Amino acid sequence: MQAVLELKNITKEYPGVKALDNISVQFYPGEVHALMGENGAGKSTLIKTVSGAIQPNAGKIYFEDREYDHMTPALSQKLGIGVIYQDFNLVPELSIAENIFLGHKLKKGLTIDRKLMNQKAKEIMDGFGIEIDVTQPVKSLTVAYQQMVEIAKTISGEVKVLIMDEPSAPLTTREIEAMFGIVNRLKEKGVSVIYISHRMEKIFRISDRVTIMRDGQYIGTKMTKETSRPELINMMVGRTLEEQFPSAKRQIGEIALEVKHLYTHALLKDVSFYVRKGEILGLAGLVGAGRTETARAIFGADPIAKGEIWINGKKAHITSPKDGIGEGIALIPEDRKKHGALLEMSIRENISFISIKELSKGTIVSKKKDQELSRQFIERLRIKTPSMEQLTKNLSGGNQQKVVLAKSLASKSNIIIFDEPTRGIDVGAKQEIYVLMNELAAEGMAIIMISSEMPELLGMSDRIVVMHEGEVTGELSKEEATQAKILDLASGK
Repeated sequence: MQAVLELKNITKEYPGVKALDNISVQFYPGEVHALMGENGAGKSTLIKTVSGAIQPNAGKIYFEDREYDHMTPALSQKLGIGVIYQDFNLVPELSIAENIFLGHKLKKGLTIDRKLMNQKAKEIMDGFGIEIDVTQPVKSLTVAYQQMVEIAKTISGEVKVLIMDEPSAPLTTREIEAMFGIVNRLKEKGVSVIYISHRMEKIFRISDRVTIMRDGQYIGTKMTKETSRPELINMMVGRTLEEQFPSAKRQIGEIALEVKHLYTHALLKDVSFYVRKGEILGLAGLVGAGRTETARAIFGADPIAKGEIWINGKKAHITSPKDGIGEGIALIPEDRKKHGALLEMSIRENISFISIKELSKGTIVSKKKDQELSRQFIERLRIKTPSMEQLTKNLSGGNQQKVVLAKSLASKSNIIIFDEPTRGIDVGAKQEIYVLMNELAAEGMAIIMISSEMPELLGMSDRIVVMHEGEVTGELSKEEATQAKILDLASGK
């Protein structure tokens, strides 16, 4: 079979860094070709050469047998190359339908046919199994729903090659199944799908071939059905990882935080649960279940209409994030780039951001204390960086997540809420985050972990509380928890 897209000897260099080192790979019509590697392996750089976002220093791109030295965004789109990036390319103020058909709006004469546009947008979203008002603005949507709009927007045009960069990261099981249905229909139409993901179990579900990259180099391509998880991990990281979820020995103590009959004006209805010192409590549910809303309410980011929050046996009055921080609560948000890390600031500035008052005498910040605090947490959390003055935006996803965590720990938090802690980070960095979570719990901290990854919930949680449409529908111990039981409770049955 003739490749629809072929990359030959692609090289991309930046000052002091060879991001792509002589990469050659072929993509065929009607296949799902997974692209895997740790953060910094060169995956995103490679797909940006295909989309025209960057130009390679050397090499050739062949599309349907035509040779190109480089692509441009306009050319790649004209040829039928669609890209769904990790960072969404949506216009928040526009509606779902307007975003889906942005750039190729449906018209009746000289005017936009909004009725037809809304109808077509609804058909696409219905194909994902999502009932949603397509006239509402994108800014009102959760991260998961924004991802579905991004996918819908890309496939609304005629695509021959569809590149999906971590498309399932913010999605739960139901949304992923709907997305896989779309991918399979595109595959049947002869579309070549390049699927970039760190979620190993999804790679084995959806892909036909897997290409591994490491440190900007091509390591190899395998038929998915002929390889294994250990082999792929070894190719990705150059070493074997002994176990996916590290075992932990810790003492679970008294109740650290208890939520009693929590209501919010928007969604939550009579939410009650508790988490103990030294415990990792999993919070499960489908998109729209209210998990993130619960975390935000506890932290003080969203107003509480009714209910109580008790910390270490005492009723707390939390009306703002400042109150939440003062009570020792930390929220590691789902979208670390938007709500967690200060990307344009250094690692040091991020770590000391919340604790700046404690590091100061009057209006003068103690440089010695500031640097010592940063050094302490860089070492403790094993943040990989050449300097504490490195800009946070230049770190890998896993290390950015560690910086957000360091910022919270520096403020002396002892109740930590992780919202999708490993979203968009590679398998090696995931295990580092798991180890850190176990270490924090072993130190007596209470951890609430919101996750859409079922293996992560089952592998890391001591208990699991399940939510559906703003309500708690059940609680499962580690011993009794199974994927079937969680999904049953998450469906509201």
